Amino acid sequence: MAYTVDLPFLPDRTVKPRKAGLTMVMDKGISLRQAEDMMETGADYIDYVKLGFGTSVISKNVKEKIKLYQKNNIKVYLGGTLFEAFVIRNKFDYYLKFISSLGIDSAEVSDGSINIDHDKKCEFISTLAKNFTVLSEVGSKEEGVIIHPARWIKMMQAELDAGASQVIAEARESGNVGIFHKNGSAHTLLINRIVNKIKLENIIWETPQKPQQVYFLKLFGSNVNVGNIGVDDVIPLETLRLGLRGDTFFTFLPDNMKQST
Repeated sequence: MAYTVDLPFLPDRTVKPRKAGLTMVMDKGISLRQAEDMMETGADYIDYVKLGFGTSVISKNVKEKIKLYQKNNIKVYLGGTLFEAFVIRNKFDYYLKFISSLGIDSAEVSDGSINIDHDKKCEFISTLAKNFTVLSEVGSKEEGVIIHPARWIKMMQAELDAGASQVIAEARESGNVGIFHKNGSAHTLLINRIVNKIKLENIIWETPQKPQQVYFLKLFGSNVNVGNIGVDDVIPLETLRLGLRGDTFFTFLPDNMKQST
């Protein structure tokens, strides 16, 4: 990727279309004009845009925004909560028609708000994977719901085997459930157990908070996949990826340049 200055020791960043170093941005119903502004400043750094939860049902200019994102080589999908809203009403066929009518080629399958038998969830993934790039989300949106690491791993692998391109490790837009504790700190044991069994490039970690982004960048490097990034945080995140912000300033420098603090 070309930068405006020749600055040595920047980490090597992947370029679009990326298989690693993915950034998924959460669009919570921004206007078309705001979407245009985001594309002007950050399109090169965005791989997925999620039209969060049920915002696509009530937002204006949804189709226009989708076309804008796609024009900039960004995959668009609807939040998993909306998928669940259709499923709980036994309207999966209508969900297929709805996302097809929007012209998107990606979809999210989740069960964070409702209980879906896991075999049935994998069936939904397989059905969608015939015509869509599928992202599946693992983990509950409910605070205090604990899923054993072995169960996380089993579900993630089964969903990848069913046809998901990547699995999303749940944190919610607040960043205090799933892979994070109530206070926003990471479930380190869970995360380490997951990556011992699931390939890192197959996971998108939801990291809505800056300290969470910093944690994963320091743990896995500049080309880790992260999601639920705010519209205004695209450029700040990229500076974190490159060590051009205080939090990761020394992370990617050679040892002889690092200073003790």
